[in-house]
Amino acid sequence: MNRRDALRLFTAGAVLPALTPELFAFYQQAQPGASYSLRTLNPHQNDTVVAMIDQIIPATDTPGAKGARVNEFMDVILTEWANDEERRNFLNGLDGVDKQSNTLFGKDFSSASPVQQLVLLRSMDEVAETARSQQKEQGPPLWEPAGRDTQMQGDFFTVFKNMTLHGYYTSEIGFSQELKLQIIPGAQHGCMPLGPGLGDA
Repeated sequence: MNRRDALRLFTAGAVLPALTPELFAFYQQAQPGASYSLRTLNPHQNDTVVAMIDQIIPATDTPGAKGARVNEFMDVILTEWANDEERRNFLNGLDGVDKQSNTLFGKDFSSASPVQQLVLLRSMDEVAETARSQQKEQGPPLWEPAGRDTQMQGDFFTVFKNMTLHGYYTSEIGFSQELKLQIIPGAQHGCMPLGPGLGDA
């Protein structure tokens, strides 16, 4: 499966929430370095995250989410941004992935084959899509808490997907190599040469 197909699968029917300026600034500052040590995820949880992000944005001619170290980015978000409830829900969601994998395949998600992993993630995405559709039918909530954004609230898989996409496309690899954008745009060159006297102030 190529990256375009994977992104089509995992974003089908879902609107990626826009980054609030505050969270975007935090994401830009949160890129982990080469000597990063996990602070919230334990090694097994990290293995599960790596296996999941590698299915969502696999490597092609450019590195995927694993190469962009989105797992470390997620650990930073869980440690420094998420509140206790959001962190607990995320970690419980990871445990749920392993439970489903053990039920279906008799092994943890990170030990399952790539085909088995994809089958489970597709199933989770279908469940999340059904929940999103039902929520749309019910209409927007009458009241939403003011202030802090709600991007880490909702069903686990939707939150995980969004974190994967945001983490990848705000990384140097995703931004520069995949999207081929410049963090600092180059000089603006006009399309018309200036004639005599036109450039004089």
